[in-house]
Order: sequence, then structure tokens, then C-alpha cells
Amino acid sequence: MSEKFLLRGAQIEGGATADILLADGRISAVGKSLSAQGATVVDADGLIALPGLVDLHTHLREPGFEASETILSGSRAGAAGGYTALFAMPNTSPVADTAGVVEQELALGEAAGYVTVQPIGAVTVGQKGERLAELGAMATSRARVRVFSDDGFCVWDPLIMRRALEYVKAFDGVVAQHAQDPRLTEGAQMNEGAVSAELGLTGWPAVAEESIIARDVLLAEHVGSRLHVCHLSTAGSVDIIRWAKKRGISVTAEVTPHHLLLTDELVRGYDARFKVNPPLRRDEDVQAVREGLADGTIDIVATDHAPHPAEAKACEWPAAANGMVGLESAVRVVQQAMVDTGMLTWADIARVMSRTPAKIGQLSGQGMPLAAGEPAELTLYDPAQNAEFTRGDLKGRSTNSPYLGRTLPGRVLWTFHQGRPTVREGGLPEMAS
Repeated sequence: MSEKFLLRGAQIEGGATADILLADGRISAVGKSLSAQGATVVDADGLIALPGLVDLHTHLREPGFEASETILSGSRAGAAGGYTALFAMPNTSPVADTAGVVEQELALGEAAGYVTVQPIGAVTVGQKGERLAELGAMATSRARVRVFSDDGFCVWDPLIMRRALEYVKAFDGVVAQHAQDPRLTEGAQMNEGAVSAELGLTGWPAVAEESIIARDVLLAEHVGSRLHVCHLSTAGSVDIIRWAKKRGISVTAEVTPHHLLLTDELVRGYDARFKVNPPLRRDEDVQAVREGLADGTIDIVATDHAPHPAEAKACEWPAAANGMVGLESAVRVVQQAMVDTGMLTWADIARVMSRTPAKIGQLSGQGMPLAAGEPAELTLYDPAQNAEFTRGDLKGRSTNSPYLGRTLPGRVLWTFHQGRPTVREGGLPEMAS
């Protein structure tokens, strides 16, 4: 028989406090003064109960790049950050462009046991942008893929993008676009602006992102299909998404925690932990994406967790890899950028970091309300803690976090996946196979 848990006095949506009883993989009761014989009692006074977080944009690197991350290590990192589901991007080796590869990823996630790992399928064969991958076969496989992306590469050919949107419409799938015009970003090293000019580094102009988003929302409107915009980062991109939604186009968008907090001023130190694609932008862009998330223009927060081995970052800036790890720090960064500034409530966090990403990806059993009968997928978070983010906070294989040495609020104390604690009193237990 599985262990029962009685979470006593947790803050739930709306600010009320309640006891939550977990048994047999489900929430069996929510109410006041609950009791259950044999249950492990967790003092949740002062803790916020959130539905398990769902990340629509994670790089787990397996198969092929296990030196950076594995599905097991990435799942542990996700659990430590309060996540119960991770959507795995397809830039693996081999690329996740067939039913066989996505089913392998699914099985590895199930074996790890810390989170639900939901594969994302590539849009094109090998992410080369030349011909469509086996979208239908991945959609009807055991992995039931509904999100398709060439992330890391833009689906630049408008005809290929149109055909992909048409194809996924048949099973209500969504194409998640990495919006980057490759011609406008050749050799780009950071955001194009005053800082890049001072440092003499080739700039990544905002229009390279915005022009692709503008094209793709019009294609989505023409086809009548769903489009999702990955890691939106500029003020102009927010304006385009806002316009498209007012027009009734079926588009959703995500922002990363780092684009909510960090700016291109950090590049001045040439610390490659701050090298990322899309690049860190101006303070004006940070304020715009915060406002876009607050007013609902931007639908979700997604980490773009991108682990790299130390040697890929411990080198000169132009040679360094793009990307940051972000699973363990995400909710803490979002608290600092959005909750502590009064721009979002904790109910909003449940929406943008759990319910809506699960809905976009059509992932059943995740992002559900904390109510009796629902799956026991939740996290207990202490917003009152305040501590320096250290390597000890990182549970994956790579340490390329931009937050090392920075003081962040909050701490995930418990995460429950399928009713089992994947984080217990702040630590990671070993999962029984």
C-alpha cells in the first residue's frame, strides 16, 4: 500500500488554508481538520500548495548527449524545482523525429519516476528544415506527441511551416516555433544594441525574432491551426502576440525566467553563463515581457533548461555554447520578478507554470486543480525563505546556471508525483523502480 500524506494548513488558491490528504496516488480530500490513520503528517503552515509545475520547454539531452544531462538527472532537477512534468525538446542524437525515439524517451522517463516526461517531436527530419518528420506516426505512438518543434533551429521555410501547421491540425497538435531568422543572426553573439556596440560583439537584432513571429501568426490564421512561440524575448514580440490575440488567431507564447530578470548588461563580464539564445535583452524588453505575462498576452513561463558540460562554457565568449540550466531555480526567479513585485499572484503562478502549459501540450493528469479525486501532482513551496543559489541547489549533471551566487527567494520543500514524494523536506529521495 502506498504511503499516505496529510498536508496540514497549506495555503491554496485564493489565499485560504486547508488540509490536503493524499492517498493511492490521488488527492482524497481537501478541507479543514482532516485526519487519516497512518498518514505521514506534513506541517504546511506558511507553505503554498501549487499544482505540480509543468515545463513546456526542457532539454534533457538523452539520447546522445548524456555528458550534459540524462532523462534521469534532468527529471531529478525538475522535481527539485517543483516540476511534475517536463516536455523534452527533440534536439537529441538521434533527433526525436520518429515514433521509435519518442517512445524511447517516454520509457526512460517512466523508469526514472521523478516526473512525467512528455517528448516533443521534431517538425522536420533531423531538424534540418527540408522535409516534414513523421508527425502522424509520433502523434499516434505510445508517446502521443502533440507538440512539435525544431527548437534550436527556426522552421525558416514558410512553405514547410505552413505544411506543418496544416498537418498537426488533424490531431489538434501545435507547432512550437523557435523564432529566429537565420540570415539576420549570422555570427550573432548577444543582443544587438548599445552594449553589443561597446563590446564589439556581433548583435542579434530584435527584428530577427519579431519578423518570424509576425509571419507565423499570419500563417496560423490562414491555416486555422495552433501556433506556440518559444522563449519570446522582446518588447516588439509582445506587441505582435497582443495584436494576434485581439485578431482571434490561435497563438500562445512563453517567456523564460531569465528573460524576466536578467539583461544584456551582464554580458560585460564575458561570463559565458549569460550566453543564451535568444540573448538576454535590454531592460526595456524585460519590463515589456513582465507586463505581457501579467496581462495574459504571454501565456506561460517555460525554462528552456539547457545543460552543457563545463568545458562548453569555460572558454572565450564566441566559442561558448548557448544555454542555461533553469529547472531548479525557475519558480524562485519568477517569485522575485513577478510575485514579489506585485505583478502576479500565486494563483497566477499556478496558471502560467502548471495549468496552461499542460493544456497547450494536451498532457492529461497534469495541471489539475487541487481538489478531491484529482491526481496527486503538487508541490509545497515556502516563499519566505531567502538564500544564495549555489551548486548544491543544482541536481542535474550540468552547472551552467546564471544564478550561482545570487540571492533568490523561496524554496521547494515537497514535490509529489503520482502521490509519491520526489522532494521530501527539501531533499531528493531515491525512487523505487
